[in-house]
Amino acid sequence: MTPRTGQQTEFARDTDRTATLQLIIALGRALQALERAVGPHLVQQGLSMTEFAVLEVLSHKGPLRLGEIRDRILLTGASTTYVVKKLEERGLMRRRGCPEDSRVVFGELTAKGKALIEEVFPAHVDLLQEAMGGLSVSQKRDAIRLLRTLRTHARRASGERSTEED
Repeated sequence: MTPRTGQQTEFARDTDRTATLQLIIALGRALQALERAVGPHLVQQGLSMTEFAVLEVLSHKGPLRLGEIRDRILLTGASTTYVVKKLEERGLMRRRGCPEDSRVVFGELTAKGKALIEEVFPAHVDLLQEAMGGLSVSQKRDAIRLLRTLRTHARRASGERSTEED
């Protein structure tokens, strides 16, 4: 191997390392900006981003095991319990045991929770569309494809199994 080839390989590694770090920063900043765009609306409705996420996933997926809720909205187990308890206290959701396995607990929306998410969700989507207005439909689809590829590769790299969401 010539020094020139070794230098090119080192340059390629450094370039990839820099691009990787820049991508992580860009993803984080984009997510923060989107949260700032929708956060005030949710606060007006008396919801945190996490509470909204729980209501939204239950609205679209129906009753789910608490572990599934945790996995779908990226919470820790303790955080899931805390958020579910807060939503239960407000009468927006309830826990229901599984008749077949007493270790399993499902979360489901109450009528009050359904009414709230049906009221809040359309405006939430409008705010997201406004925040992403600088991207064409084609660019959004490209971003979806790239992020799904990134997620799949990151899951493999961590040893995580693929799911139906992949």
